[in-house]
Amino acid sequence: MEILAGILALALFGVTAPESAPPAPPRDRPNPNRNIVLVVVDDWGWQDLSVPMLDRRTPLNDRFRTPNLEGLAARGVRASDAYAAAAVCTPSRVAIMTGRSPARTGVTYWTLERDRDTSSRHPRLDPPAWEVNGIGPDPALLPQRLADAGYATIHVGKAHFGARGTPGADPRNLGFAVNVAGHAAGAPGSFLASHHFKDEARKRAERGEAADPATATASVWDVPGLERWHGTDAFLDAALADEASAAIAAAIADGKPFFLNFCPYGVHTPITEDARFAKDFPDLDARERAYATMVAAVDDAIGRIEETCREKGVLGRTVFVITGDNGGLSAHSRGAAPDGSTAHGHNAPARSGKGSAYDGGVRVPFIVAGPGIAHRESPLATPIVGTDLYPTILAMAGVPVPASRTIDGVDLGPLLRGEVETLPERTILFHQPHAWGPSGPGIEPFSSIRRGDLKLVWFHDSPDVAPRLELYDLRADPGENRDLAAGRPDDLASMLESLRAALATSNARLPVDRASGRPVTPPGS
Repeated sequence: MEILAGILALALFGVTAPESAPPAPPRDRPNPNRNIVLVVVDDWGWQDLSVPMLDRRTPLNDRFRTPNLEGLAARGVRASDAYAAAAVCTPSRVAIMTGRSPARTGVTYWTLERDRDTSSRHPRLDPPAWEVNGIGPDPALLPQRLADAGYATIHVGKAHFGARGTPGADPRNLGFAVNVAGHAAGAPGSFLASHHFKDEARKRAERGEAADPATATASVWDVPGLERWHGTDAFLDAALADEASAAIAAAIADGKPFFLNFCPYGVHTPITEDARFAKDFPDLDARERAYATMVAAVDDAIGRIEETCREKGVLGRTVFVITGDNGGLSAHSRGAAPDGSTAHGHNAPARSGKGSAYDGGVRVPFIVAGPGIAHRESPLATPIVGTDLYPTILAMAGVPVPASRTIDGVDLGPLLRGEVETLPERTILFHQPHAWGPSGPGIEPFSSIRRGDLKLVWFHDSPDVAPRLELYDLRADPGENRDLAAGRPDDLASMLESLRAALATSNARLPVDRASGRPVTPPGS
């Protein structure tokens, strides 16, 4: 099987590179001539870039400036129906590393402190027993598989794979040989090197206090490992891009192919203006201008990494995979959306945002470019999800998926090669049995599936409607404005059967009704 996987992967991605490349490897070995840059942007809205993910532009696309992403899309593939595996960050990032859905891993919410449940309190439900510490060392993890195959494995930026005080907090325990700035926390204390990237230093500055950041009280949110930048005028994601470029150069000097997991801390809160780009957004209010500069900073960082690959002569054998870890933040901290709202309208035409069962909570940008990727003008319209990146990246590298490992993702190679227009219909499960702090449309404990164009949402607690199921046709109604549950009983029954099966086969853990002490069950169970 390993020989066959290597042959398929090499046939799949082997093309003539514009720069000189070493001879092709033996076909029974992993591919040392394919570098992979995976970029996972934090809290990045589905339309928060100047490249449209749809087959038409939206007002949000016109709001942002992302020329480097435009360049990648112009030579690669984008997708209109790409999803993170979860509506918040840790479970979706773990899904990429494992190829398994949050329901299967049991990492269904974001982590921070060892043995601490971070769920907000719900008025009637308690969360299930879930993997509050995230993931730990495992030979099947994506970076470990690639490291064992001879790749230089590099993590730069936000990690958020495991709780503080556990092995998973350090990416080096998960298969990455290099870790820059990745730790347990999912947000930075500050985006400014003048604050030493510290939380307390930022808060002092916001209060108008003059203080030496070196004396600021330490916080779990402080970004580690970037001391050489302290006191400069660097923006965090620009510093991370330089660190990533240096790590790439070191891998090339060592004669190794590299896997770079580049995870900007942007565009997560605290929303902070990058002064380099402020003049590009004169028509936005102050909050949205700051947000737009953060998007521009991420794009600039991606361009810096791409330029390093070009300078080092390896761009022609480097694949870039760009995506996000959940839908764009919209419940708080934002300025005016195109419709004038200051909450729940920043991911239009998708509904709601981060934390929500609706598509604004889980639909994300997706661009792939590089050798073996067949450019197409129109976006891929088949549903894809973060778990797919695990088998897809392993196939790019010629590394087989462990035979004994159950995974939920599928290899996207046929789509990326242009051999097929769509994938066979499948059921994609989303499972978040937790209350998230902010309120808004769809922000409550839920399980949902997408199958074809249909989406079914089961909200776990329904004090006003029993049972509370919502059914949408996303092709006809991407904004999830028309609930079809009452009018299409056959589709409702079929989708409900698929939801129950997906929950059962992934051993999904369900929240507990506080009054009865029993787990909730899907309708009809």
